[in-house]
Amino acid sequence: MGRGRAKAKQTKVARELKYYSPDTDLSALERELHGASQTGAGRSAADDREEDEDDYGSWSPGRR
Repeated sequence: MGRGRAKAKQTKVARELKYYSPDTDLSALERELHGASQTGAGRSAADDREEDEDDYGSWSPGRR
């Protein structure tokens, strides 16, 4: 019980997302797309290593 109110809210949100069309700033989108390749080149290898590392080894019990 109580699912009706939650479903109604989900339906309302879905309808708003479906039919709402905000004004798109195409010049800002163009700047972002052209700037993405330039900012990506400025990353260092240390930044990439930090993203690749995971903490699994620190909390796992080891091999079985």
